Amino acid sequence: MKPCISSITTPFLVSGCLGNVFGFKALRALRLEDLRIPPAYVKTFQGPPHGIQVERDKLNKYGRPLLGCTIKPKLGLSAKNYGRAVYECLRGGLDFTKDDENVNSQPFIPGSPVAGTSGTTRILS
Repeated sequence: MKPCISSITTPFLVSGCLGNVFGFKALRALRLEDLRIPPAYVKTFQGPPHGIQVERDKLNKYGRPLLGCTIKPKLGLSAKNYGRAVYECLRGGLDFTKDDENVNSQPFIPGSPVAGTSGTTRILS
């Protein structure tokens, strides 16, 4: 099966190459000494589209920290159950949810009941 990468981003690179490896409990010591990133890969990252003020305006939340979470488990939930988890988080008071860095257009959730907007997730009505 070919990997399904809809967008190549720095968080995906870091978590895919480093996060999961450094998280192995069997490893007692591990050090990254060198990482070379091809210039063509670097050019795919355009930077964030806007700042925190735009997010606050979209959410209509001001004067306090924004509260969010990453849905877990990152893999294995059906689209329906993933959407349900997002719904329960937002209903419980979170301002936003975000996908795990490793989740991007997985074959088992080709079209989800949630829509991502610049890192935030909202329920479609």
